[in-house]
Amino acid sequence: MANGYHHGNLRTAVLERAAEVIEQEGPYSFSLRSLAADLGVSHTAPRHHFGSREGVLNALAVEGFQELAARLRADREAGGGFLEAGVEYVRFATDRPAHFQVMFAPTLLSDDDEELEAARAAAFGELQGGVSALAEEGYPVEDGAAAVVAGWAIVHGIATLALTGNLDSSGIRRLFEDTDLLTITRRSAGLLFGRRPDPSEGRS
Repeated sequence: MANGYHHGNLRTAVLERAAEVIEQEGPYSFSLRSLAADLGVSHTAPRHHFGSREGVLNALAVEGFQELAARLRADREAGGGFLEAGVEYVRFATDRPAHFQVMFAPTLLSDDDEELEAARAAAFGELQGGVSALAEEGYPVEDGAAAVVAGWAIVHGIATLALTGNLDSSGIRRLFEDTDLLTITRRSAGLLFGRRPDPSEGRS
C-alpha cells in the first residue's frame, strides 16, 4: 500500500492490509511491524487495537464468520434451500479468500476468543438449519448430522480446490461445459441428495 494510511479507522485499515497480504502471500507473511510500515504509522499503533499478530488473525476470522453467517441468513430468508446455501458458501470463499483461509486454520487462532466462538457458532448454526429445510423441500434425510457434514465437506472442498488452483491444474474443470464455479458447485453438491421425489409418483 504505497500511499499508506493517513486518517480514518486504523483498525479497519490494518485488517484490510492484512487481508491483502494474506491473499497474495499467505498468513505467515506479515507482522504487526510490517503492517504498520505499510500503513505509515508507528510500529506500536496496531498493538493498541489487536495486541498481537494473533489478534489480527482472530479479528479477520471473526469478520469472516460474521459475513458468512449474514450471507447464509439472507439466502435462507430469501427462500434459498440447503443447496443454495452451499453455493453461497463457495461464493463467499472466492469473494473473501484471505478470510476463508484464516477462518479454517485453527493453529493460527486463539481458542479462547469468545467473539470468535460466537461468530463461528452463528455461521455453523445457519448451515445446520439448512438441513431441516431439506425435508420441506421434499428430500428424505435420515441422518441430519451426517447431512450437515457431507454438505459442508462438498462445498468446502470445492472452494478449497478452486482457491488453491487445483480445480484448474487437475483438468477437472474442463469436464464441465459451463466452467462457472457456482454452476460446478450446484451440479456437484446437487448429487448429494439425489433427485427430489415427485409428489405425484406412486399415485394411482
